[in-house]
Amino acid sequence: MSSHVAFVDGGARGNPGPAGWGAQIRDPHDAIITEFHGAIGEATNNVAEYSGLIAALEWCIAQGVTRVEVRSDSLLLVQQMRGVYKVKAEGLKPLSAKARLLAARIGHVTYTHIPREKNKDADRLANQAMDEAAAT
Repeated sequence: MSSHVAFVDGGARGNPGPAGWGAQIRDPHDAIITEFHGAIGEATNNVAEYSGLIAALEWCIAQGVTRVEVRSDSLLLVQQMRGVYKVKAEGLKPLSAKARLLAARIGHVTYTHIPREKNKDADRLANQAMDEAAAT
């Protein structure tokens, strides 16, 4: 089966502060399949990053995707999901565990660290989530 690519991002204004995440899913031919975002209230940027990852993995499971390359500009998230860094922050442990369970259900998930400028769409979506939350 061909591999989908999930671009994920999260941010918080104030860190912690009003937080949101964004995700964009592309098909193997680099065409955008879907974009989505969400606000998560007061949180840290790392919690927001994991929230975007979890949302993308849940979408992939719902669509029956069995191979995903996750791309993120969060070195912490990528290295923790690769098992290179330990998850030390208590607030991230349940999110990391949930992401691992979801990834196991998908089957084949890889993680790639990308520069921020290569993650503009997911960043735009995360900011859109924070803007919409601030407007309500």
